[in-house]
Amino acid sequence: MPDVTPLDRIDRRILAILTRDGRISMTDLARAVGLSKTPVIARVRRLEAEGVILGYRAELSARRLGLDHIAFLEVRLSDTREQALQAFNAAVRAIPEVEECHMIAGGFDYLVKIRTRDIGEYRRVLADSISALPHVAATSTYVSMESVRDRGVQHF
Repeated sequence: MPDVTPLDRIDRRILAILTRDGRISMTDLARAVGLSKTPVIARVRRLEAEGVILGYRAELSARRLGLDHIAFLEVRLSDTREQALQAFNAAVRAIPEVEECHMIAGGFDYLVKIRTRDIGEYRRVLADSISALPHVAATSTYVSMESVRDRGVQHF
């Protein structure tokens, strides 16, 4: 089993609150979970140190930034040995328009979420960046017509 951090009821409550409001003061967080400020700060620091809390960030509006074109891309590799997978993984992380990239068990190797301004910019990213990734043999694009649930822009 992966390295899992045990969480008690209070840890889970802290995480639920921070997920909704990462800017909450420690005083308000302590009040919300029924502890004093010092133990809450210690718990948050422990959750950060153990890698449960990875960071805090602003949630950005894709529409307001003009980045509401989303495409999902199936990627098939020509080589799926470990060294080829590692090369692809490292290279895809360097493309800012790639918001998510998942290795898939199925008829293709990776599912990639790409966010751009429009179809023209997507075509440029596909041609100049994605197609140049190590071991890419084929791609298939699916353009999102509407985001039913979207966490916003991950790059800017």
